[in-house]
Formats: sequence, structure tokens, C-alpha cells
Amino acid sequence: MGLLRQKLEDNELNSLAGFALFSRLSRGRLHHEAEPRYRTAFQRDRDRIVHAAAFRRLEYKTQVFVNDAGDYYRTRLTHTLEVAQIGRTLARALGANEDLVEAICLAHDLGHPPFGHAGEDVLNELMSDRGGFNHNHQSYRVVTKLEQRYPKWSGLNLTFETLEGIAKHETAYDRSAFREISQETGPGLEAQIANVADELAYNAHDLDDGLQSGLIRVEQLADLELWRRVIERINWAGSALDEVSRHNIIRELVGQLVDDVLYESERRLAALDPQDSLDVQRHAQPLVRHSAEQDALNTELKDFLFHNMYRHFRIVRMQTRAEHFIQALFASYVGEPRQLPDEYRAKLADEATHRVVADYIASLTDRSALREFQQLFNAVSRP
Repeated sequence: MGLLRQKLEDNELNSLAGFALFSRLSRGRLHHEAEPRYRTAFQRDRDRIVHAAAFRRLEYKTQVFVNDAGDYYRTRLTHTLEVAQIGRTLARALGANEDLVEAICLAHDLGHPPFGHAGEDVLNELMSDRGGFNHNHQSYRVVTKLEQRYPKWSGLNLTFETLEGIAKHETAYDRSAFREISQETGPGLEAQIANVADELAYNAHDLDDGLQSGLIRVEQLADLELWRRVIERINWAGSALDEVSRHNIIRELVGQLVDDVLYESERRLAALDPQDSLDVQRHAQPLVRHSAEQDALNTELKDFLFHNMYRHFRIVRMQTRAEHFIQALFASYVGEPRQLPDEYRAKLADEATHRVVADYIASLTDRSALREFQQLFNAVSRP
């Protein structure tokens, strides 16, 4: 006999910190459903996200390198899995709800268009007079509207806690675009963990991909304080970076970043002494964060990656090509919406053409966007 949901909920109450979000106390779902026997509400949310079509498409969406650049480099899917792994580690150590953190992490990039941030930037520009485009807003739109898997409602019918975590895991975004989400409180601890895990994974693993690709050379990193601290800790003094050494360095970097987040977050939690999740959400500043010293080191790394990797001519060429593809697809579909697949044409009765086109393009993977472009603009391609 497996553990029944009630026992799993009891385990949460007995093992998590008082400021965690508990599945037994969930505010429920927009559309009422009986919860499953052997899973908590948040575990069901996680499973629904994993089975979503948008989640599967992350496998062929760009992180930094376009899908055809090579098999090693991170995709949106591998990045998402790494974020979830780091998020679970942080949640477990801080006494937060690990299942809820995992659900938020797995959903955080569902709305990302093809070709990474270049794709998002050009879609935002094309939609600038019609509400813009933001992948965080789009992720929320995917799980509440665009996924079609159930006969009685659109979306995945996730719990309000998971929806709020998706909406608020990045506090810089405009929350007014999120319906059903309170504007009066900030993110809970679980959403804060997802946000930090995303940034941590992004920086460390982009550095790994940069070194693997040869866009970044070891000698360029000599002036980075964070790099110096990591290689001193593992006693690496080489000049040629082999694969094992690179893995060792990135592993140590992630470990140092996780340690710093835990130390600083535990310090802040102890100072506030929150009694429940609302105490966390009403607090003016995030409680899950890096120390001020580590923030400065992280900023230095981000600046380095921006100038030496994201602005490398090979990446800029890929981004420019991606922008061209999306601009051409967008103009073609807006000009003649009958080119859209049946399920998207059906949406035109209720939604503006530009938004339907943006939804469709955002759903494409790198390779399906390339295929669409070739079918529309290559005279020898077959439809």
C-alpha cells in the first residue's frame, strides 16, 4: 500500500518550516477537481507540467546556442531541469515545499519562444503596440489558456499557489498581466527559490557552455574574482582546460553559489522569524538571495558573459539570423492568417490576430521555426 495523499500532507506539516506553503492548505484550483489518492496537489501540478506539450518542446528551444550548433550545449529543457535540481536542493535545505518549488521551476520557461532571448526581444518589439511579449507572462498564459488537454477547461488547471509562483518568481515583471493573482503581496519563499535557482543555473552553465564552445578562453577569466576563488579552492593551476577540469570547476562554482544563497537566506529568515507564508510575502525584500559580496561577484561574471559570450560574433550572427526568421514569419502570418494551423485560426474569432500569431510563433521550436521559414520562403520547399 503506497502512501495516501493525507499521509503525504501530514509529512509536509511535520517536516517543513512554518513559513512554507502546504499542499493541504492550498486555495485550490480555478476549476474544482477531486485531488488524487497518492499525490499532493503540488505533485499533481508538477506532473501536469511535465506532461504538457509546451514542456516537451523545450528540448528543441535555444538557451544560448541555436539547436543546430551542437549536441552538448544546453537547451531550454536541460536548463529547466538544472534549475529544478538546484531549486529542490535549496528548498530542502530551507524547509520550503520542494514539490511546489519543482513545479514552479519546471514551468518557468514554458512560454519562451524559439531562438532564446533574441526570439523574445524581436517578438516584444513586434508586439510593442499590442501589449508586448514577455516569456514569463507567456508561461502563465500557456498553463492557464493555451495548453488544451482537458475537455472542460483550457490550460492545466494548476493550483493558485503554483500559478502565483509562476507569476511572481521574477519580481521585476509587471504583475498586472496575471489574472487571479494578488497584487498586494510579493512572492512566497518557493517562488523566491525558483528565481534564485534560475539565475544561478543560467550564469554557471552559460560559462560552462562558453568554455566548451571555445567562445571563452581560460586566460580571459584571469581577472574575474569569482573564477580565481573557485580555481584556488580546487587547487587548479592549469592553462589548458580539459573536460574533467572544466566539469570540476563548474561543479565547484555551483556549490559555492548554493552555499552562499543558503547562508544568506538562513540569516535573513532568522532575523525576520516568519510564522507563516504570508509573513514572507508581506516582507518588502526577498529573503532568498545571495550575500552582498556574492552579488558583486555575480554582477562581474554577468558583465563578463555579456561582453565576451553573448556579444561574441558567432552568437550575434545566430541572433541576427533568428530575428530575421521571426520577423518574416510574423509578417507573413499577420498578412495572411489563413496560413496558421487550424487550431490557431479558430482562436481568431476571440483574440486579436497579432496575439494569436505571437502565441503560435512562441510555441515553435528552433527547428520547426526554421522549417516554417523554408516552407514559406524557399521556392523549392514543399509545404
